[in-house]
Amino acid sequence: MNVELRHLRALAAIGDEGTITGAAAALHISQPALSRTLEQLESRLGTRLVERTTRRLSLTDAGRLLHERAHLILKQLDDALSEAQAGPRPLRIGFAWAALGDRTVPLLRAWRDQHPDIPVRVHRRDDPEAALRRGEIDAVFLRTAPTADAELMTEELYRERRLAAVSDSDPLVGRSVVRLADLADRLVVLCATAASTADLWPRGQRPATIEVANVDEWLTMIATGEAVGATAEATEHSHPHPGVRYLPLAESAPVTVRLVWPRTPTHPATHTFLKHVRRMIGAAEPGL
Repeated sequence: MNVELRHLRALAAIGDEGTITGAAAALHISQPALSRTLEQLESRLGTRLVERTTRRLSLTDAGRLLHERAHLILKQLDDALSEAQAGPRPLRIGFAWAALGDRTVPLLRAWRDQHPDIPVRVHRRDDPEAALRRGEIDAVFLRTAPTADAELMTEELYRERRLAAVSDSDPLVGRSVVRLADLADRLVVLCATAASTADLWPRGQRPATIEVANVDEWLTMIATGEAVGATAEATEHSHPHPGVRYLPLAESAPVTVRLVWPRTPTHPATHTFLKHVRRMIGAAEPGL
């Protein structure tokens, strides 16, 4: 089987862009050339990777799997070439929303003091699990359970309480605790990059919702009084806003914070970082 890097780059681009036109533009090649490259790859593998119709293009199951692995292979190659030229790269840690809240800075400062030769770079991603699978980051903090997969390792770090987020002029600001029922007749804003609010309310009692693309839009809708929100405790520390108040949200299960990394680490310091996180979290939570 003779599969070349150009074949993998072609499938990666097609899966990312969703069209032959967009993928060809991203790769700076003609559409016929890209189509021939895809046909070669499918012929050599003996399986269809892309379903084509007159209106749309979609990856098959085999195509989705190879698309993910292609990104990982290409990223590992790029990293290897960069390290050969410039030396070891930083350890890349991803998150979607608030990293570890008020624990984030102490944890990273302690790492820098104890491991000055291994810098850490923190990257926010809309879908950090996908970025992890593609090799774009080496480990990720998640507040949702990752897709069950033998390729990923997961460790639960701690749990944090949920908070209601309301405008500083909202009548609920005077409450010491907010209940789910207090928000049931309100418009609740959801952020596309954070999924910890889903299914908090019982079926039949769920409030009207609206989804926004990022945390800035989420905060703005709440600050202006257009909507209210429900979030994890770390948000209060990582995303303070002068027009938003965070209040304890009763009757809601805590959020589990996890560290997830590849079974085969993409950086030699991954396990050292895991031990560091365990030690720092244990120091912050003596009962753990």
